Amino acid sequence: MSSMGMNSSAVRIAEGVHRFEDTCHVYVLVRDREAVLIDFGSGRVLDHLDDLGVDRVTDVLVTHHHRDQVQGLARAVESGIRIWAPPVEQDLFTKVDQHWQARALQNYYDLRQDRFSLLRSVPVTGVVPEYRTRRFGGFDITTAPTPGHTLGSVSYLVDVAGQRLAFTGDLIYGPGQVWSLSALQWSYSDLEGLRATVLSLRELAEHAPDVVLPSHGVVIDSPPAAFALLEQRLRALIDSRRHTPWDPDDTRDRPFEVLSRRLLRNRKSSATSYVLLSDSGGALLLDFGYDMISGLPVGDDRSSRRPWLPSLRVLRRDFGVDRVEVAVPTHYHDDHVAGFNLLREVEGAQIWAERSVADVLTAPLRYDLPCLWYDPIPVDRVIEPGRPVRWREHELTMFPLPGHTLYAVAIGFEVDGVRVLATGDQQDAGWSPGERTELLNFQYKNRFRIDDFVASARLYQRLRPQLMISGHWPPRVVDDAYLDMLLEQGQDLARMHRDLLPLSDVDFGAEGFGARIYPYQCATTPGRPVTMRVEVTNPFGSAEQVAVEMAVPDGWKCRPPSARVAVPGKAAETLTFEVLPPHSGRWRRARVAADLTVGSRRFGQHAEALVDVELVDVE
Repeated sequence: MSSMGMNSSAVRIAEGVHRFEDTCHVYVLVRDREAVLIDFGSGRVLDHLDDLGVDRVTDVLVTHHHRDQVQGLARAVESGIRIWAPPVEQDLFTKVDQHWQARALQNYYDLRQDRFSLLRSVPVTGVVPEYRTRRFGGFDITTAPTPGHTLGSVSYLVDVAGQRLAFTGDLIYGPGQVWSLSALQWSYSDLEGLRATVLSLRELAEHAPDVVLPSHGVVIDSPPAAFALLEQRLRALIDSRRHTPWDPDDTRDRPFEVLSRRLLRNRKSSATSYVLLSDSGGALLLDFGYDMISGLPVGDDRSSRRPWLPSLRVLRRDFGVDRVEVAVPTHYHDDHVAGFNLLREVEGAQIWAERSVADVLTAPLRYDLPCLWYDPIPVDRVIEPGRPVRWREHELTMFPLPGHTLYAVAIGFEVDGVRVLATGDQQDAGWSPGERTELLNFQYKNRFRIDDFVASARLYQRLRPQLMISGHWPPRVVDDAYLDMLLEQGQDLARMHRDLLPLSDVDFGAEGFGARIYPYQCATTPGRPVTMRVEVTNPFGSAEQVAVEMAVPDGWKCRPPSARVAVPGKAAETLTFEVLPPHSGRWRRARVAADLTVGSRRFGQHAEALVDVELVDVE
């Protein structure tokens, strides 16, 4: 390594690769007088391009969102430089203003260093393609997920002059050291980032880098030894907080439990995913949320949730899988589908989903539901309930399974001579005779209905599976006693609700609301109308006139302002309205409500929806 000319802040790493000293190490990759930067610091590097033999910077690739890496990005925007962010952390660049407003500051248990973020949002060109190689400027750069220092951190691998260089952000500082330990504690009383760092070091080692270049620290020219020493020290700290030692080999190299020759259970994912194997070498995944989980922070923003694909390496190595062809969800919750888009992008996998689940996946903002993934998940094949569908030598049938959530299915198939039913999160499958354990996993906000668990128990009795597999509990060998118990508990649950609720007077079901607006969230521009559909329920036994009066912000209009419809007893109908914001101004989460009257009884503003009005720049 040597200094460059009169600029003592720049050090030559390899031919066409320089390290510029700023608030972090900024790496400058030069070819034909154009440069790609890894991280950006304060942006001071732009004042020294001549010293580096650079006429123009084309791209900045960011390893993670911390301010010491990116605080000067506004200069890159002003200079017309393309900016590429880690996928998990994209909102901490483009929506950091909203993040600052929403972040809990009192009585919080989320210890991530997400407040070490930009002070103001900056636009980015896009996100880097994890697990894939893409050309940036004059270089082919591979992006590897390496959670640890932050949940969304990535590393970049570039082959230069016969050497593989790894730009690792703050994953490692030097042999046996990290830049920050506090950054590795993501939630109160846990050390998720330490475990993630060990797993990431092992994942990175698979790429066999010759030289590792951290954002802070020293050039590492013997990565295996540096990684091994850091893992040893991290594991000592991890185990100091445990009663039994943590085994990363079990987590990373033995994630799968073999249920039969062609059915595997991923023990190290959340929720549990299952793999159906084909003799052709293909695989079908039942659910795929957070693979190789080291712990989930308590936050709920995008940067608190990390999908990645480490278990696929084991599928290829140990089970002869050469491609993941299809992924099928039992329901839409993020811990069951977070990895679907990544599977599509990296593996070319198709997404198959039952019709009601497919609608939530493809249009999540339409619904007011917990646990929605942040982006639409395109569905390649919409499956009708009750109709068998064939994948390779296997036949699967999806059955509506409301209860844990209204939008869920049980997936039945036979594999290796055993009738299997995948039931998602419907109930704990670990019950034993004589136990009185909470089994029925209902959440009112998921649109639980009073008799859902009676219906699911009767479905099980009709299908008579031999093995039930679920999202968070071990597989269950099914017998009559178990099925009878589920029916009895479903009936008990329904009875308790009927005893507690005044259903003979007003029957809005277990949820207790008589109106719902679709879409629940939407965005528009000033003066552009939004169509809203209001689903209303008559809670009485006889037919009634149901009236809805829309409540909109001051200065907004609604056409029509109110409407009514005749609805049979205990039935539902839908009314349509057009909401029009003013021709100027912007709003974030403007509130619109539906005021409900059934017959002579007014129930008030039972439903709301949220509208963002965004200004559009016109060039």
